[in-house]
Amino acid sequence: MTKITIYQDKQKDAVGFEMKGHAGYGESGSDIVCAAISILACTAYNSIETYTDDTFGYEEREEAAYMKFILNEHAGKEAKLILNSMTLGLSQLAKQYQKYLKLTFKEV
Repeated sequence: MTKITIYQDKQKDAVGFEMKGHAGYGESGSDIVCAAISILACTAYNSIETYTDDTFGYEEREEAAYMKFILNEHAGKEAKLILNSMTLGLSQLAKQYQKYLKLTFKEV
């Protein structure tokens, strides 16, 4: 199961996330749940890096199926919108694949 914590500010805007574990829906390399999660997270990361001036902290450990991303203070609306969009996609995925993806929220 992939466990994802979405970090939110006081206004409930996403400001980061932490992901751990493999979904386990299919074999490695053909797991559609893992692929969907990865695409959403990587697109959010790449979009913020490419289309905004916001800075962030990032950590990834492939062997541990771990990724952490946090916007630095004073992030702009665009970066938060991108993370909120990613969160929407992950929420919809979690409803459909409850046994393989657990989503939690934490105010930071």
